[in-house]
Amino acid sequence: MKRPGDSASAIIDAKIKGLGDWRGKTLAKVREIIQAADPEIVEEWKWVKPTNPGTPVFSHGGIVCTGETYKNAVKMTFAKGAAIEDPSGLFNSSLDGNVRRAIDIHEGDKVAEAALKDLIRAAVALNLQGKSKPKPRRMGSKRAD
Repeated sequence: MKRPGDSASAIIDAKIKGLGDWRGKTLAKVREIIQAADPEIVEEWKWVKPTNPGTPVFSHGGIVCTGETYKNAVKMTFAKGAAIEDPSGLFNSSLDGNVRRAIDIHEGDKVAEAALKDLIRAAVALNLQGKSKPKPRRMGSKRAD
């Protein structure tokens, strides 16, 4: 599926088109919600192996979430989901993990757009926490006055 020189966005477009069913429509909708929640999101295509064509990854300051497709579900896995408040209870998969949490969307499920946008924004905020802090100076780097 991936050709040299293809952008991640083009590969995700091809994945959506290639699915050609409710999963493609759902992945396209999820992608639209992610981009609306954070216009600075970066689309990536990762983890390509002989047994796996790869996975759409959405990042900002680190991985926010992935958008995997399975026979019966579109799965959004949030890399640091366990550390994010989920007042709407969207997380319904991978709940026993220490770090990740996921949302399985099945055929016919309605996506709670506002709640999903809040989760995405919270994941981005968590990724960016601490990235803008100035680095402390080392003890041995004293300036002469």
